[in-house]
Amino acid sequence: MLSTMPSAVKLPRTDSGLASALRISVMRLSRRMRSERDPDNELLPVGQLSVLGSLSRHGATTVGELAALERVQPPSMTRTVSCLADGGYVVRHRHETDGRQIVVSLSPQGESMLAADRRRRDAWLAQRLRELTPDERSLLRQAAPLLERLAHA
Repeated sequence: MLSTMPSAVKLPRTDSGLASALRISVMRLSRRMRSERDPDNELLPVGQLSVLGSLSRHGATTVGELAALERVQPPSMTRTVSCLADGGYVVRHRHETDGRQIVVSLSPQGESMLAADRRRRDAWLAQRLRELTPDERSLLRQAAPLLERLAHA
């Protein structure tokens, strides 16, 4: 059962205090979510799993676009894509109009692995959410789009 916030804890009153509290909370939740990964998928590093997630959300894209989405340098993304292709998680093909570019898409194996991983972590989080009060869940429903906006700013 999740514990409720002790009454002695003070909510941040400044933007700086809020920034610090959010940073710590989001990092802790992210770390906890990573620990709930499917044990069968733990061979994939988090960075590679993130690339699969980007491909799932954005569809087939070039290596350069993937690098920008993941905020890494193109040579790093080329290495990541090569590892994913070697594992059968992505498929590479030439761009339709610019043969110099490589387009990357999820393979059926990549889609399956990503779906299984998401189901496992969603189930864990759904269980934790059930331990919150209805008002707390309502508050999180309102906060989720704001956190998403912050993540893409």
